[in-house]
Amino acid sequence: MADILKTIVPIFVIILLGWSLRHLDFMQEGFVKPANRLVYFVAIPAMIFREIATAELAEHFRLVLVAATLSPLLIVSLAGLFLARSIKLPRYRVGTFLQCGFHGNLGYIGLAVAYYFLGDDGLTRASILAGFVMLLQNFLAVVALSKFNSEPKRKLSVFALLRRILLNPVIISAMAGMACSLSGLHLPVILDRSLSILSGMALPLALLVIGTSVSFAQMQQQLRLTTLISFLKLILLPALGLTFFYFLGFERVEYLPALILLASPTATVSYVMASEMAGDADMATAAISITTLVSAVTFVLWLGVGS
Repeated sequence: MADILKTIVPIFVIILLGWSLRHLDFMQEGFVKPANRLVYFVAIPAMIFREIATAELAEHFRLVLVAATLSPLLIVSLAGLFLARSIKLPRYRVGTFLQCGFHGNLGYIGLAVAYYFLGDDGLTRASILAGFVMLLQNFLAVVALSKFNSEPKRKLSVFALLRRILLNPVIISAMAGMACSLSGLHLPVILDRSLSILSGMALPLALLVIGTSVSFAQMQQQLRLTTLISFLKLILLPALGLTFFYFLGFERVEYLPALILLASPTATVSYVMASEMAGDADMATAAISITTLVSAVTFVLWLGVGS
């Protein structure tokens, strides 16, 4: 338990520092947006590509583990739809409710926890899985927001759907890293060290940026719905994953990176997707905020149970 707390507490200290710096005007909007783009499009993809490209893929990849990690996402999306209809949620809010319940913040928080708790090997395993989880998360999120929004006549073409999913920088970097690893090519020293420098700033800056997105005001206004979202995202999703992992007999070293990804809070990109696809952006903001804060406790729970 002490090792878990020594991992989780510093991570959330940095997140709360980001929130404090934003409210003290040290991290203003003019800095936060470019910093977020730098993390999302450059630093984290560089880190993921390097981790996977320099790993022995055969030692870290198991198709059954990928299936066991993805299956809970499908189950939780159905559970979310059942809950949304049970509480008679307005149509335009359903898509946002669904995606916030399964769309995890893998790049900014999941990979940080995996690295600081499990080290380089855990980060490599988590990075490989993150590519597949991102594919399914984005697919389900786009389908949910396309079907349930405030503009029922607004349809997303198959091309636009595929474009949104496949152009995700985490997915691209993960797949490129796998291709490089399988090819047997070694990264040139200059490129490897350059990527290492970029990787070094990825997680600290990501944690500061995620802190700037926390909104206590939205949390108070959307408390009922965000409580349900927190249950789906932080309790049900990792619980289902852990059940599958135990049932299929995976070793701790194999399933802990997957469990960390499933236990991650709602992704910040959920707000962007809700805004762009006529969903409920305020609900997404509230869900991101409350699940990020509550995950400080639930990460301790799941890492304790999983270990």
